[in-house]
Amino acid sequence: MDLTMQDLETCFLKAEEYQCLYIGVRIKMKGFKEPELIITPSDNFNKKLEYYKKEFNDDLILKNDKNKIVGFTYGDYLDNIEADLIY
Repeated sequence: MDLTMQDLETCFLKAEEYQCLYIGVRIKMKGFKEPELIITPSDNFNKKLEYYKKEFNDDLILKNDKNKIVGFTYGDYLDNIEADLIY
């Protein structure tokens, strides 16, 4: 199943509901061998979601580019977020 903007929005809502400290987003980027992992602290959740909704389409592909969000999760510990997104 491919991830969608609705799934990403749900991730942000759940993170806020559970009062998590971080959201992790994995982005596959054109020209790079491995996806990047972006960590957003809770104080930035709303602004970051606004950015994703503005810059990425419903299939989580960056508008005017080929970069794609390929995973996301939330949590209180960075090592757990990394494990959820990398392994």
